[in-house]
Amino acid sequence: MRSQIRQSNLRIAAFLAVILVPVTIMAQETEQQKHVAAFKQAVQQSMAGLRKYEWIETTTVMLKGEVKSVKRNRCYYGADGKIQKVPVADAAPPPQEQPAGRRGGRIKGRIIAKKKEEMTDYMKQAVNLVHQYVPPDPALIQYSKDSKKVAVEPVEPDRVVRVSFHDFIKAGDLFSATLSIQPSAILDVNVSTWLESQTDGITLAVGFSQLPDGTSYSSRTTLDAKSKKIRVVVENSGHRPL
Repeated sequence: MRSQIRQSNLRIAAFLAVILVPVTIMAQETEQQKHVAAFKQAVQQSMAGLRKYEWIETTTVMLKGEVKSVKRNRCYYGADGKIQKVPVADAAPPPQEQPAGRRGGRIKGRIIAKKKEEMTDYMKQAVNLVHQYVPPDPALIQYSKDSKKVAVEPVEPDRVVRVSFHDFIKAGDLFSATLSIQPSAILDVNVSTWLESQTDGITLAVGFSQLPDGTSYSSRTTLDAKSKKIRVVVENSGHRPL
């Protein structure tokens, strides 16, 4: 009798498992989709809100802790929906290498000049890389969602979550955003990516702020290319209505 009761209980447990496990998975997927949709909506709302403003973007490039260039652009969204940039003023260029007087010096000078040119190209690519990720393209968010390359984890239960996208722009990269649930707002963004090769690791840390009307924007983005000892800082400030 006891054996029959035990077998009956096992059958009931197995039956409930067959029913409840898919329901749990579906609930988790629905919750994930909700948070991804909230993040996408927050990005779109930020871009829509910023269309009413112009602001100053200051890009500072540093090599081994030394400032190599500072560029300022007046930014605003054009009719095509893309950010337009008008140079404001460049800081004084860094001091040039002293010209070499002898043959050995000239050869050394050419080597230094070549390395400097290569490093300048890398710096330009690093600056361009920032703008590939910030602001994130809503279409790529949707693509990652459809491709199931998304993970959602709670940071503070029912208050803050982290939404992570794998292979967001490049193979092997990781784009993650910390999102406030109520009200829905982007708190920060962190990116692990690469430039020339996957061994050439680069990180981006993006802080967000809000304008008086509630529009969220990336206030400071810091790119670190540790292998090259390069840091790029992009700051957005001075927002005013168009």
